[in-house]
Amino acid sequence: MGKRIIISGGGTGGHIFPAISIANALKQIDSSIEILFVGAEGKMEMEKVPAAGYQIVGLPIIGIKRSMLSSQNLSVPLKLLKSVRRASKIISDFKPDVVVGVGGYASAPTLWSAQNKGIPTLIQEQNSYAGLTNKLLAKRAKKVCVAYDGMSRFFPAPKIIFTGNPVRQDLGKVAQLRSEALMEFGLEPNKKTILIVGGSLGARTLNLSVLRHANDIAAAHNLQIIWQIGEIYEASVRKKLETCDCKNVKVMPFIKRMDYALSAADLVISRAGAGTISELCVVRKPCILVPSPNVAEDHQTANAMALVRKNAAILVPDSEAVENLIPIALKVLEDAQRLQELSNNIGALATTNAANDIAKEVLSLIKN
Repeated sequence: MGKRIIISGGGTGGHIFPAISIANALKQIDSSIEILFVGAEGKMEMEKVPAAGYQIVGLPIIGIKRSMLSSQNLSVPLKLLKSVRRASKIISDFKPDVVVGVGGYASAPTLWSAQNKGIPTLIQEQNSYAGLTNKLLAKRAKKVCVAYDGMSRFFPAPKIIFTGNPVRQDLGKVAQLRSEALMEFGLEPNKKTILIVGGSLGARTLNLSVLRHANDIAAAHNLQIIWQIGEIYEASVRKKLETCDCKNVKVMPFIKRMDYALSAADLVISRAGAGTISELCVVRKPCILVPSPNVAEDHQTANAMALVRKNAAILVPDSEAVENLIPIALKVLEDAQRLQELSNNIGALATTNAANDIAKEVLSLIKN
């Protein structure tokens, strides 16, 4: 029997795309490796992973809603128990040599079940502030691959390996795609471009920030915007834009060619997910980060501050974004020296071989 590996996690593109990059790197090293993904039912990994050519099975696990009055929270314990039982059966049937956790709902029951069966596990911690689940799982994990310095405050130091975060493999040639990108989005080459992207699901605060200053954007004749609004916000955003003559704004629910979008951008406005930040480092894009307040331990603020301290990004708090984000962006966009400074500093933080380095660590657990 050849090598078998389970990769578990997901929920957002920030977990899914790095997981797929690790899988691709494993297959490049050894094409005979069998890989099975374990995700959460109803989450986007159930679509994105098969589209990338890999098999995935789902667990019924769900997260706890922040509102304690949510009826969904009543079903969390039962779904967690079902997920642990199903994860245990998946592992017994597939018989993996190693289980890799990349974060997200499905990661916890899968890694916990593997550890109980004596199967080596590896955690890929993407954020600068580790969540409670990974801190607990790390006690029995063999290795923890991280992307930020100072992670020994969360994990046993001997287990930590600095690899950086995997990024989508199509980002390596972004600089060469500008002409194609401008044509793809119908943009003008002589105008400055802002890319606004609130993660794979969109971000309400970023959308409200743009709508609040839609008239200012429409009046900026040297400006054009690529705006990923998220599918759930599409109807409301388009309705509100009907009163604004925003011909310089390209609105789309989801950007399929993010390499094109990044290539066209002179400035990026984004949430501060770890995967997004890693990609911005690789493509050397000046950015304004608006950390989401709706994440565990406020880890996006910690991610953003790791860049801000090195003068590699600008941070606008979520609570201030609706009023201040677009005015700040318009000001920065006119400061060529500031844009270049941000580009140089964020580029210095890039790690380009993370997926391959993590894949080698995974395979070393089989050898050992």
